[in-house]
Amino acid sequence: MPERRSVKYAPSPWRVPVAAEDVAETGEHFDLVANEEVCAGVARIAGLRNLPRLEANFDVTRRGAGGLHVAGRVSATVGQICVVTLEPLVNEVEEAVDLLFLPQQPAGEQTDNDAAKDERREMKWDGPEPLIGGMVDLGALATEFLILGINPYPRAPGVVFEPPRESKPDQGLFAALAGLKKDRDGP
Repeated sequence: MPERRSVKYAPSPWRVPVAAEDVAETGEHFDLVANEEVCAGVARIAGLRNLPRLEANFDVTRRGAGGLHVAGRVSATVGQICVVTLEPLVNEVEEAVDLLFLPQQPAGEQTDNDAAKDERREMKWDGPEPLIGGMVDLGALATEFLILGINPYPRAPGVVFEPPRESKPDQGLFAALAGLKKDRDGP
């Protein structure tokens, strides 16, 4: 079996950890509003001009033996730069969140059959997310969904890209060579 390497990620500037064991049987509701410092950190990692508003609302409920279901919305006001005019602009982002987190079996307790099932599960894009250490970080989750919802090519309203007009149509790669041949051979 190939050795798995651990990948280190930069810590999220917005951390709101929730332990599965702390969630009531009836579930918990979280209304989160990022402060200025958090907004500045998220704007930096998201490549935004600024982030005046970042909010998230989540309903967290228990699922199965130690799992969690997180459903809600992330909304934000993001400052970007128009890719056509290079003028500053403001966009609104609204993203729905609906994820299931299930605990992973410790590597020592897996059978070969379980390992094969885990590898197949890892290939599914719509499968459950791993619940690592019995915790879900709602701040990191909100940051991730915000970044997924940002328009990578923002344009100011009504702006359309028009390529520069050429005075002469392109003659192709060999037009200069054809001209030389014509000069050499004569008219």
